[in-house]
Amino acid sequence: MAISSENIKFIESLMDYYTNEAGSYRQIAEQFKPEIESVPDAAFGIIAGCIYTSFLEACRNQQVQPGLEDMTEFNQILKRRAATIKKAIVDPAATAEAAGSPAGAGGRDGGTAQGQAGRTEPGGGKSPPAAGGSATRPPTP
Repeated sequence: MAISSENIKFIESLMDYYTNEAGSYRQIAEQFKPEIESVPDAAFGIIAGCIYTSFLEACRNQQVQPGLEDMTEFNQILKRRAATIKKAIVDPAATAEAAGSPAGAGGRDGGTAQGQAGRTEPGGGKSPPAAGGSATRPPTP
């Protein structure tokens, strides 16, 4: 079984969301210093885990058991976007500028994606995308 086109779109929308919010996830990862060696790598792991968990939740809600082929395809999708996600973690202001937002607009933290949204703590603001208007219900076929 291959991942449905609807689920691929869902995964890609999750990647867009987490890329736009990378500064917040970097701040979360920074809380684990000095136990971690690389804040960007830890933030990437958090983001990848969130996307993976959402994918599995989508499968569960659709009563589909993902097989090896599905997991391989999921990993390929994530790998294609890994450099973009990593760049957003390392330089969130550049990601916001590329999306059309001026650096430093409306924020207190030097122009990170989090600051541009006017938030002062990680995880605040918009929820990741979900079908049907629910932050916990992924798309259904």
